[in-house]
Amino acid sequence: MKLVVLFMLVTIPICCYASGSGCSILDKIVNSTIDSSVSESDYLELVKPYVHEPFTENSVKKFKQCFLSQDQETLDNVDVMTNAIYDSEDCPESS
Repeated sequence: MKLVVLFMLVTIPICCYASGSGCSILDKIVNSTIDSSVSESDYLELVKPYVHEPFTENSVKKFKQCFLSQDQETLDNVDVMTNAIYDSEDCPESS
């Protein structure tokens, strides 16, 4: 399971722009990932255009389930971490 999460995190490109990634699709996926009100099936529907194989679909389900298993404090901390990455001085504001 940890390997699945690692692969999913590695495949998410972190584009550095202030107040988000600079990519609305990526922002929507990240926000849906850490939103406990988004079900596994809704999440899969959101990422469906980027999932082309059954193995990938299974990995996406497991990835979302990892976040659904977390408490709200942990999900809030992931959001804080994501924003800290986007707002860091190592993240340029323009492309």
